Amino acid sequence: MLVNVSYNDKKVTEKVDEAVGKPFALKERWAMNGIGSPKLFITETSVEIRNLLILDNNTNSCNIEMRPKGIIVRFRSLLETFALVIPYYKLTVYKGDFAIYSVHKDNHFIKVKSDTKAIQKFFRKVLDYKADNSPTSIEDL
Repeated sequence: MLVNVSYNDKKVTEKVDEAVGKPFALKERWAMNGIGSPKLFITETSVEIRNLLILDNNTNSCNIEMRPKGIIVRFRSLLETFALVIPYYKLTVYKGDFAIYSVHKDNHFIKVKSDTKAIQKFFRKVLDYKADNSPTSIEDL
């Protein structure tokens, strides 16, 4: 779900919390060595997100926040903050060409540069957390 999170709106906050869970507690954040990504530079996006990003001339960047049941990809356009909310069961991460990661959810996707070890380590953390906390699939039984 792609939502505008610039303003404190209870309905939007409740929808986001329902989809990906409430934020981790401080103790859990420390145990996980942080839940946020470094600044990620966007190289390519789906049409709906691209239409938001081309409205201004700023560098297209985003960050990712981990939640108990999913991730939130946040980016800014025209002084507004937008969030792509992705539950783990709909999250697909592809390692494409050299130093490119692609985050997919249904018909939305964002491709980001991963030119540092910190970014690669963060994506490894997201995928490991997803694997550890996803329910057992029928194929595994």
